[in-house]
Amino acid sequence: MSILEVNGLGKRFGNTEVLKDISFTLDPGHTLAIIGSSGSGKTTLLRCLNFLETPDAGSIVVSGQTLWSAADPATQSEKEVRKKRLHFGLVFQGFNLFPQYTALQNVTLAGQLLAKERPDFKQNKKAIFAELEEQGRALLDQMGLSQRADHYPHQLSGGQQQRVAIARALALKPDILCFDEPTSALDPELTGEVLRVLRELADQDTTMVIVTHEMAFARDVADQVLFMDGGVVVEEGSPEQVFGNPREERTKQFLARYSN
Repeated sequence: MSILEVNGLGKRFGNTEVLKDISFTLDPGHTLAIIGSSGSGKTTLLRCLNFLETPDAGSIVVSGQTLWSAADPATQSEKEVRKKRLHFGLVFQGFNLFPQYTALQNVTLAGQLLAKERPDFKQNKKAIFAELEEQGRALLDQMGLSQRADHYPHQLSGGQQQRVAIARALALKPDILCFDEPTSALDPELTGEVLRVLRELADQDTTMVIVTHEMAFARDVADQVLFMDGGVVVEEGSPEQVFGNPREERTKQFLARYSN
């Protein structure tokens, strides 16, 4: 059974149709790489999946549960939207860490805020926060940042900040981890740090959707590739098929530009 089903998703901004009938499925433990030129709708798609934008058409289904459908577009409370967002973890291209908090505090903050909604929070606050801190330190250790837990973002390199952002997304145990051009703000040396972490996550069967311009990485790590252009899915398939034997002329043109 697919963990994610996107059916006929559409999104407009004014008169501009940014997403047109986007449909795909993703199996548990698989990595989907989304490629395409700037302005093709890739980031808008991620934002719709994470409920940072509201689609105008289609549906989003996670583990058999319909999280959003144009057939039932009832207005939802912010609390309901936050609950749906927990199915996804989003890592932004610009890190988006809170500068006033340490690396560890950035990782544990969302969990602490959610814990306050638990009925047993007041009685068990100390134990709950201690458990969240332990989990946060374990995630930073997984990212190779155990010695940086008490550092503030301005004391970290770009690659380290992005790894903190990945740990923060993992902290809430999302069903699907989403990345929006995770290396675009990094120089080549720091890009390698982050790509190594993504490879490790893929090897651990983490379900991921990655918008990327790193074609070699997409070819090596993804289980399936989706090429978007002009707000539509032009081609979808295995890395071997999309990169090695693309069917569509537009895909061939795009990949030829990256190979030059």
